[in-house]
Amino acid sequence: MNYSTLKKSVALSLVALTGVASLAVAQDAPATTSAVKVFGGRGQYRTWSIGVHGGVLMPVVAIGGSNDFNKWDANLGYGLNIRKQLGHSFGLELNGTRGKLSGNNEGITSSVKDFETELQYAVDLRGVVNVGSIDFLRRENSVGFFLTAGAGYMAYAPKITTSANQTIDWKGSAVGPADDRHDAKDYVKGFYIPVGAGVKFKVSERVNFNLGYTMNFVDADNLDGVYAKGQTKDKFSYGYAGLEFSLGSSAKPSLEWTNPLATMYDELKDPTLRQEVEALKNRVSAVEKSVEDLKKDTDGDGVADQFDKCPGTPAGTAVDGSGCPLPKMVADTTATSNVTGFEKIGFDFNSSVLKTESYPTLDKLSSVLRENGGKVTVNGYASSEGTAAYNLKLSKDRANSVKTYLVNSGVNASQVATKGNGEANPIASNDTEEGRIQNRRVETARN
Repeated sequence: MNYSTLKKSVALSLVALTGVASLAVAQDAPATTSAVKVFGGRGQYRTWSIGVHGGVLMPVVAIGGSNDFNKWDANLGYGLNIRKQLGHSFGLELNGTRGKLSGNNEGITSSVKDFETELQYAVDLRGVVNVGSIDFLRRENSVGFFLTAGAGYMAYAPKITTSANQTIDWKGSAVGPADDRHDAKDYVKGFYIPVGAGVKFKVSERVNFNLGYTMNFVDADNLDGVYAKGQTKDKFSYGYAGLEFSLGSSAKPSLEWTNPLATMYDELKDPTLRQEVEALKNRVSAVEKSVEDLKKDTDGDGVADQFDKCPGTPAGTAVDGSGCPLPKMVADTTATSNVTGFEKIGFDFNSSVLKTESYPTLDKLSSVLRENGGKVTVNGYASSEGTAAYNLKLSKDRANSVKTYLVNSGVNASQVATKGNGEANPIASNDTEEGRIQNRRVETARN
């Protein structure tokens, strides 16, 4: 056979496939009923399958290219495959093939007359992509197309006959270039890339009939026992037919034949689901009503009616968290009229947080600095509890708290310097609690 014959064979195969596919479309098999859910996971499907295949091995590929022999033979090939379906459209397949390749240089002058290569095994892992169905509008598909690609490892033994009728068997002799010789009495081993396409027919819930064609690109130039001058890589193809058997529980559908759109449609039509949706809508309505009740505030005081212990508060009245009016506070002007802003500021034990009683002094100091300018130094102190290093840090934090308050009130940060003095300069004895309270302080002095 030559390339012209190969092209004619491929064309006839396509015509035959189209006829078989049309027959499959004409069959109107009922859809399989199952309890699968759209987001139920792969556990609700059958995902493993095993298959056998047989067909024709050829030392050429359909896309053409250079070859070491001008004539090629079609030889028997066969093998097994195991597939794991990972999704509706994709799976991984472990494939193994055995057989024989052969060809000759009939009609031309060549140092090599013919070859025959024993393919001990060719094992590869390939991805299988389901690209579509002949009748994709049907609820259940019965004919599908697929593409494959992957990588594999093979072992083979070429045997050539020279023009002088001398036979050279690679399985038993070290032949080839010095840098690419294989071990005598062994098969040549190497990698290859399989790329293919095909069509599958659903014979039953358990059985598929597959037709496919795979082009295999070898990472070597010795598949036919001949090295080309251009160091081109050899290749071979495999056209096959096979049966594939789905494994797993009969109660589960096969993942590769399940139409996810039909599953979603069935799930949406499920009356149980509709009842659940209606119940959910009623619960949502009840929650929305409860929220509106919680937000209802009749007297407008900012406290919802359900928590308002004093309903009907007049508009504009300040209220507490329970909705009751806050007691009116009369400002004690006598307490703040004599404040200079330079009074001592006290702190609680182990704290640098300002007390509210210090605010009048700080506000007065802020007013003086903003109106009259000038600079001050804020000195922080601590009592003698704890280590000296810790008390020094605490005194710095107290001084910085005063500066932060002044700056936030509008004083320029450059007007305020801070200094931590730790336990130094006590104004009372640290042996008594009363004395220690007085020593936890900040003093402000003009620069």
